Amino acid sequence: MANQTATRILGIDPGLNTTGYAVIELAGANIEVVEAGVVRSRQRDELALKVAAIHEGIADVIRSLQPSAMAIEELYSHYDRPRTSILMGHARGVIVLAATQAEIPVVHYSATQVKKILTGSGRAPKSQMQDAIQRELRLKKLPEPADVADALAIALCHRYLGNRLAEA
Repeated sequence: MANQTATRILGIDPGLNTTGYAVIELAGANIEVVEAGVVRSRQRDELALKVAAIHEGIADVIRSLQPSAMAIEELYSHYDRPRTSILMGHARGVIVLAATQAEIPVVHYSATQVKKILTGSGRAPKSQMQDAIQRELRLKKLPEPADVADALAIALCHRYLGNRLAEA
């Protein structure tokens, strides 16, 4: 359980087969990774079973790690793949539902916003993002898989922008 002076942020990189999550704890200027991992659904399962697995996994993370806020990547829609966006919307929906059921505020960030906050460029390549995360969190090695690195980046973005958004 988080101590009274610390704040925990749950960062989410939503995916239908693999959802990355990361919980960071803030105590003053210190940032500590509490836990990071993935929630997986079975690729062969039908959509209803996939979203149920995602919801259950994220709800479990929320229950056990007790974050005070959730930061989640916004849905990016590419005109060549509208079906992907629709399917991803299902995953994001059950993730946001899990946070809402736990009465945790949810903030949405675009991928370009996250990149810009961490690297100074909204078009930073994945390698530059991973370096920024490793440096910022003083990690010995790059977080793997990429879904975890992205979840850490989203949580860090909220750490830097969260207070300004709350004041707006």
